[in-house]
Amino acid sequence: MDLPIYFISDIHLSLNLTDREKQRQKKLFDFFNEIKNTGGTLVINGDLFDFYFEYKNVIPKVFFKFYHELMKVRESGIEVHYVLGNHDFWVKDFITEQLFDKTYFSDTSFEVNNTKIYVTHGDGYLSWDRGYRALRKIIRSKLFINLYGMLHPRIGYAIGNFVSKKGGNYLHSAERNKKISDEMSIHAKKKIDQGFDYFISGHYHQAEDRKLNDGNMIILGDWLSFFTYAKYDGSEIKLHKWKEI
Repeated sequence: MDLPIYFISDIHLSLNLTDREKQRQKKLFDFFNEIKNTGGTLVINGDLFDFYFEYKNVIPKVFFKFYHELMKVRESGIEVHYVLGNHDFWVKDFITEQLFDKTYFSDTSFEVNNTKIYVTHGDGYLSWDRGYRALRKIIRSKLFINLYGMLHPRIGYAIGNFVSKKGGNYLHSAERNKKISDEMSIHAKKKIDQGFDYFISGHYHQAEDRKLNDGNMIILGDWLSFFTYAKYDGSEIKLHKWKEI
């Protein structure tokens, strides 16, 4: 993987192209332009879309501008990796074979410059997520995906748009954020004890860089309110807030 390596998560591209959504996407595309200028590698760590379901012959046209901008990133020589999240797991060959260099259906890890990096979207880790873990098994099953794929795309996307949180409901109290961070740090410590230098998670819509023993846990924030990303320059990974250049 070429350096620097950029990590972002929880962009939650919406099926509704409102003025606010266009402004959010402009920030993202400005960020893409910066990556094209610096070179390196981009890792999108889940929930790129707020809802995404890929039919055999149909993809959501509302994301056309994003598809175009991402392909320009790749055409500039940047590798783009995609770790699937809980909002965008239902992908097929357009995502895996055409849009991204590599797509991961579960946690993954990288070793670059003798630095070991564990990457997870982060959903299902919390002890109180038992109900969600059971639901995840169902909605990620081949049976569910095949049945949902029998719906007309207009109906399928209407259902997805209805159940979408639409951005604003991702904000949590400081108390809840601390509770999540403390529990995620337990999982992060286990990976660090196994020899990883960094444990990188998305999903929780908080931006944190936390020192743990001989490593760090980084929760990437989001591109709804934080507009944060992590950058590995070959020696360390730091969390940054995006500011248009």
